[in-house]
Amino acid sequence: MDYPELKKHIEANILPQYAHFDAAHRLDHADAVIAASLRYARSCGADEQMAYVIAAYHDVGLSEGREMHHLASARILLSDEVLRRWFSEEQLRVMAEAVEDHRASATHPPRSIYGRIVAEADRQIDADTVIRRTVQYGLTHYPDMSREEHFERMCAHLREKYGDGGYLKLWISDSDNVAKLEELRKIIRNEDILHRKFEEIMAESTGLLQPL
Repeated sequence: MDYPELKKHIEANILPQYAHFDAAHRLDHADAVIAASLRYARSCGADEQMAYVIAAYHDVGLSEGREMHHLASARILLSDEVLRRWFSEEQLRVMAEAVEDHRASATHPPRSIYGRIVAEADRQIDADTVIRRTVQYGLTHYPDMSREEHFERMCAHLREKYGDGGYLKLWISDSDNVAKLEELRKIIRNEDILHRKFEEIMAESTGLLQPL
């Protein structure tokens, strides 16, 4: 779908904000969520322009902190008067709700197909990417942790979110995340593999390769 003026606005004013976030939520993450959201929107018969905007704004609230970033992102979307050139108030409400609903830790299912689309797109369940983002987040936000503490934090987070019985939910039935989640769970069950991957990422991130 061709929407050059909308894309121009978002590429000039919204996407550059991701440059200021942690390494796991930079522009490459936003681009990946946008691409997946458009793909799922086409397969579901949803409005691609709405899916594009939701994906672009879904993490901009990180500028106000991680804990409530989904609510801040929705508020930023609703406050962007430029979007009213293309969308009705009802569409903006649906898009804001979808942004609010995208978090994996949300306590309720997404309220619309758009919430399911962006939530699924945000999962990005590639084992190496998930593990790398987890380590990078820890290095950015907990710089005083020891190497062993970073490893323990990584393992705990992966098990809590992605492990068997973890809180992450999938929302698009034909998503390739289904098979990828099982691949990731196999790795999570094997601490030796986790240890090796952790050391590789630490070497890339810090220039050091030291055993725990």
